[in-house]
Amino acid sequence: MKKISVLIIAFLSFAYVNAQGIEFFHGTFVEAQEKAKKEDKLIFMDCFAEWCGPCKRMAATAFVDAKVGKFFNDNFINVKMDMEKGEGPALQNKYGVTAYPTLLFLNGKGEITQKVVGGQEAAGLLGVGKTALGKLDNSKEFEKEYTAGKREPELILKYVSALNRAGKPTLKIVNEFLAKAVMTEPTTLKIIFEGTTQADSKVFDLLIKNRGAITALYSEEKMKQKIEDACTKTVDNAAQFKTPELHKEAKEKMKANAPERYEAFAMEADMKFFKASGMAKDYCKSCETLIKKEGKNDARKLFTTAKQMIDAFPYDKIVLTDAERYFKKAAENGGLSEYHYWYAHCLMRNGKKKDALTAAEKALQTAKQTQPNYVPAVEQLIEQIKQQG
Repeated sequence: MKKISVLIIAFLSFAYVNAQGIEFFHGTFVEAQEKAKKEDKLIFMDCFAEWCGPCKRMAATAFVDAKVGKFFNDNFINVKMDMEKGEGPALQNKYGVTAYPTLLFLNGKGEITQKVVGGQEAAGLLGVGKTALGKLDNSKEFEKEYTAGKREPELILKYVSALNRAGKPTLKIVNEFLAKAVMTEPTTLKIIFEGTTQADSKVFDLLIKNRGAITALYSEEKMKQKIEDACTKTVDNAAQFKTPELHKEAKEKMKANAPERYEAFAMEADMKFFKASGMAKDYCKSCETLIKKEGKNDARKLFTTAKQMIDAFPYDKIVLTDAERYFKKAAENGGLSEYHYWYAHCLMRNGKKKDALTAAEKALQTAKQTQPNYVPAVEQLIEQIKQQG
């Protein structure tokens, strides 16, 4: 199993491809610093070289993932810097970059807050970004003023925003302020917006009640995204504590307040909740609904769904049976080495040694033609299949 895990890691970088992703800042490094200071954000800098294979894979996979893009675009000033051209060599020397890719998170002064060496797949990059964001914690400077008794709306807004960036709770502070606040004041409306972090809260209800006025301060798109983020957080809480009532509430509020986004949200919410609750049969039904709706003949959708399934329930026979079917169709429609590889891997888990070997040999043949760097991983899988009892 240890060797199989190594093989899994080798192919993870190909698992999630999406048309959206990180939007990189076009300008000088100094201009990026100025923008970071103005917006009170960290700089995320991808230090790469044109010849670097892992750099190219990360750019083609993790960087274009929709969830990665949303998180990084919301929270960082994103910069791509070729370390061998333009400003690159000077920055390489300044920050001691000796391997590619190197991911740097810098404050507005250009100081390193986090440094990570090596390519990342989507989930790993999200984790790295969240860790870096947690280090941008200037909430303590506002906490001192708050503790001293200051309650000016502008201070509360800055305090809540800083707590949100650091991933710290805000509901108590927001609720205490709103209990005495004038709801029509623009700063109060902004505090409601910033303080809405989950759908199962009084603040969310105030957001909806004052939706028109708050939308005028931001935009309709940002309002819809705030509603979706809050409902997603409630789904996460429902999954964590296995609470069906919260799961239902999140879906109901999403449907009522952002109906055009509800269908996709509901499918993902169900999959998340069923996975956390160990409800394999219901999870499979949700996956089937997703496939019928979004990717009946889409090789990438079939592949990513099947991959998520075996990650969620690696040993459940019902899940493995459905995943095998999706992997097979992905391999037939897409023809990529990774599709054949995972089809073979799933067949092996299902005890179908002969079919697994055939699929793995197809993966090897395709890898030799299009992905020679992964030939050793496929050869190792073939050896594992042959050794299977």
